[in-house]
Amino acid sequence: MLFGTIKGMLSVQNVDKSFGGIRAVAGCSLKVDDGAIIGLIGPNGAGKTTLFKIISGFEKPDNGAIRFEGENVAATSSFELAKRGLIRTFQLSKALTKLTVEENMMLAPQFQHGERIWNIWLRAKEVKRQEEENRAKAISLLELFDLLPLKDEYAGALSGGQKKLLEMARAIMADPKMLLLDEPFSGVNPTLAKKLLGHIQDLRENKGMSFLIIEHDMPMIMQLCDYIYVLSKGKVIASGAPDEVRADERVLDAYLGGV
Repeated sequence: MLFGTIKGMLSVQNVDKSFGGIRAVAGCSLKVDDGAIIGLIGPNGAGKTTLFKIISGFEKPDNGAIRFEGENVAATSSFELAKRGLIRTFQLSKALTKLTVEENMMLAPQFQHGERIWNIWLRAKEVKRQEEENRAKAISLLELFDLLPLKDEYAGALSGGQKKLLEMARAIMADPKMLLLDEPFSGVNPTLAKKLLGHIQDLRENKGMSFLIIEHDMPMIMQLCDYIYVLSKGKVIASGAPDEVRADERVLDAYLGGV
């Protein structure tokens, strides 16, 4: 496949990243089509989180291109990418612990009129209307993620699994076109994990959202994803549909330390 001709939501083209003498990402290429759910797996230290940081603008690649909706965004900041609709969650929750669950949700929407202080006086009705709409949306999402009874609790008091759910609910508040999910099922109990899987599928079906997901829960990732890339030592060593990846000896070797 010629990556210069890739079209779709996201394409990563021959990306490299080194830290000192360590090559964390080595010529990685992958793509995510519109409305696709793509998995990114590999043993610890394979370079998955570093690649996520590069895609989402938290790190700049040494070489290669990151194209989002056809435009090279390799030099674009994480803030600007979020405004364009590319949102990521984190392996360790970034919830603001001294704000309530509801307050965390209310900070997430893009382009809030109330962020410009003069609008509070010049466009007071519009600011109030938007805030009411955002609050209603936040309540709906918290209910969807089984967090509504905790809306007035400080985010710092939540369990690890609840913080993961808040992180994803807050990301959805920003109306992303694409979500990068870093181990969304880690620390989430099996019942809520199954529900979270359903939410991801619903967001793809009903909103056309695209996903790139790092996950160590293999049964979950195999059930959820359309296509999977496998990283080892910074390189893509295999890719394909879940059944193809499951049967690939290179994948087994990587997890057992043979690659």
